[in-house]
Amino acid sequence: MQLFFNATLSLESKEFKFDKTESRHIVRVLRKKEGDLLNITNGQGALFTAEVLVANDKNCLVKIVKVEEKQKPWNYHLHIAIAPTKLNDRIEWFLEKATEIGIDEITPIICHHSERKVVKLERFEKIILSAMKQSLKFHLPKINEAVTFKQFLAQQQNGALFIAHCEEQEKKSFKNEIAPDTDITILIGPEGDFSPKEIELALSKNFQAVSLGESRLRTETAALVACHSVAFVNEK
Repeated sequence: MQLFFNATLSLESKEFKFDKTESRHIVRVLRKKEGDLLNITNGQGALFTAEVLVANDKNCLVKIVKVEEKQKPWNYHLHIAIAPTKLNDRIEWFLEKATEIGIDEITPIICHHSERKVVKLERFEKIILSAMKQSLKFHLPKINEAVTFKQFLAQQQNGALFIAHCEEQEKKSFKNEIAPDTDITILIGPEGDFSPKEIELALSKNFQAVSLGESRLRTETAALVACHSVAFVNEK
């Protein structure tokens, strides 16, 4: 299955036109013609089967012939708040792989030791969208605007709350603390780790300190380990 995306589609949609870029890809690259069928999602759990009515490489017009509502494969909400890495390609790798595995929400957090303090979401959104289509998922993960560590902790978070850090303090194993079918928010710090004050603040906000294993992991690796651990515990 090849999956296309259009955020404007609703369960009531009947017809719509692809933009110029998608139309060119459909008609020129994939060589789709009138009568051919396409699979499209709106990223909100719907799968649309659409018939090509006009195979125009600038305005490809399709008609919705079938709609299916797809349930999310996991029964939890996973939110990872991660400090942006110095090199963009590392966090982009995490975004791609986490989307393939299964994640619901990502928030870039600017910490005391952060080497990157400016985040351009447009590129991140494209990475996530491409990974969603490639892995044939129908729910698009949400990526939030970057906020400071303190701003994030001031927001209301639901479910089990965790902070993964490398300080020599009392910590529990994250994999042992994951309960199936439970919403989870986990904080992943920068290469220099969270500062002692940040850890103290998180603990005061009911976050539980956890370890992701014996090895000292890079930021993007730690975040992916956390993502996979949650998915593994929740496998049916």
